[in-house]
Amino acid sequence: MTQITLHKDNDNSTTTISNRFIDEYMIDANGEFVKIYLYLLRCMNSPDCSFSISRAADKFDHTEKDIQRALKYWEKMNLLKLEYAQDNSIAGIYFLESSDVPETDDAVPLKKAASPQETHTVSSLEETAQTSVHSNPPSFPEQKRKTVYTANELKAFREKEEIQELMFIAESYLARPLTPTDIQTLLSWYDDLALSTDLIVYLMEYCIAGGHSSLHYMDKVAINWKQEQIHTVEQAKRSSQTHSQLHYAILKALGIQGRNLVPAEFTYIEKWNKEYGFGQDMITEACNRTILSIHQPNFDYVDRILTNWKRQNLHNLSDVRKADEAFHASKSAKHVRTATFKNSTAKSATPNRFNSFPQRSYNMDQLEAELLNTAR
Repeated sequence: MTQITLHKDNDNSTTTISNRFIDEYMIDANGEFVKIYLYLLRCMNSPDCSFSISRAADKFDHTEKDIQRALKYWEKMNLLKLEYAQDNSIAGIYFLESSDVPETDDAVPLKKAASPQETHTVSSLEETAQTSVHSNPPSFPEQKRKTVYTANELKAFREKEEIQELMFIAESYLARPLTPTDIQTLLSWYDDLALSTDLIVYLMEYCIAGGHSSLHYMDKVAINWKQEQIHTVEQAKRSSQTHSQLHYAILKALGIQGRNLVPAEFTYIEKWNKEYGFGQDMITEACNRTILSIHQPNFDYVDRILTNWKRQNLHNLSDVRKADEAFHASKSAKHVRTATFKNSTAKSATPNRFNSFPQRSYNMDQLEAELLNTAR
């Protein structure tokens, strides 16, 4: 039986949630992921509360893979660190304080030794959690970035008129004064990512218009734009329009309503579109097949379909139809061969002691008449 150990950096007896988690992490996260994280906090701060992936799945009416996916999402967001046993099953969950995690993607979780009173060991009855592309979606290569500017560097930046204007616009859009962390993030876009001030302003407009006022979310978009070599507002608008059409088509094909895509889902879409090179028609076809097969939206299932098509070098719907026809033809031929084999086997069956003698037939009416005559 695998043991899952929960750790934390304090011994509070109450369940506390940081403002940063609410303001930055919770906004863009899948609602089910948020519930799992809060449930973990509750278990961590209650000595009589036990946790296992199987129990969590039963409690929230999820599959165990759903729970594992939520854990991996929060690990990706640097709020948890998963510990694995030798058989690759989850053996521990280490909580990272969100207030200590930098907003940049360079954040590397640091693990402290847990004292006995800070360790909560519970039984795990779940199956081994295998690390795979389906349970742990891929991410873009990390962008090399400076995470902290010195006081002298900040002073030099503030002396630039375009930086002063940028900070003023940012405060207007965010409707609050900028924090030191906000300023570091803005300067990283300008300095490390080399985005122009016009592009940064459009970046904030674009994200806020989409309902995302978190700088953490904007930072992800800024990195994506840098990797896509977007340097002007016009390029960003064209890219945003293309992505918006694709995202809407995927949401419609999967029947998702009432919510936006979460970061992990965005990552999948970028993989299908950028890495695999599939267009909207191929991706939505995979979404349609997912709904027909399992009757619910599932990005993992879509990914398996598209990964299989990529492996078979299928580039368009015509290729897919040809592959389908070849598959069905092969299946039909196999069925015919199986039926032929069964028929030939039945005809050539070896006689046994039950059917090796000649079979007889009787006229029951004639036998009955003879029996009556004999009785007389």
